Amino acid sequence: MAVLVDTKVICDVLYNDPVWSDWSSAQIANHWGQLCINPIIYAELSYQATSPADVNDTMDRLGLVYADLPMACLFTAGQAYRRYRQRGGVKTAPLPDFLIGAHAQQAGLVLLTRDKARYATYFPGARLICP
Repeated sequence: MAVLVDTKVICDVLYNDPVWSDWSSAQIANHWGQLCINPIIYAELSYQATSPADVNDTMDRLGLVYADLPMACLFTAGQAYRRYRQRGGVKTAPLPDFLIGAHAQQAGLVLLTRDKARYATYFPGARLICP
């Protein structure tokens, strides 16, 4: 079973978050060999990196493989974003979380995240691993 790892979980481990590091590290260890990221997560990890080699090193250290984002996920993300706006959401562009949630739901991936509320609300078909 492939597990898509949300950026916050990765950052918890990389930056030793005082609240979440232990939980996130344990989850990564528990799912070693099944972990993946997509282009959105790769881009978010690139924010703190100085080169692609830095991101690739992080991927190697944490046992993450790259999974492309299927086109069907993009439509699902757009539909979820529309529901978000109809419910009063104020962001004017699709949030990365919508693309991540759509990827997990459409591709049948389990999503390892700390953001249960948003993913459960907009992607009820996604299987989540949450604290």
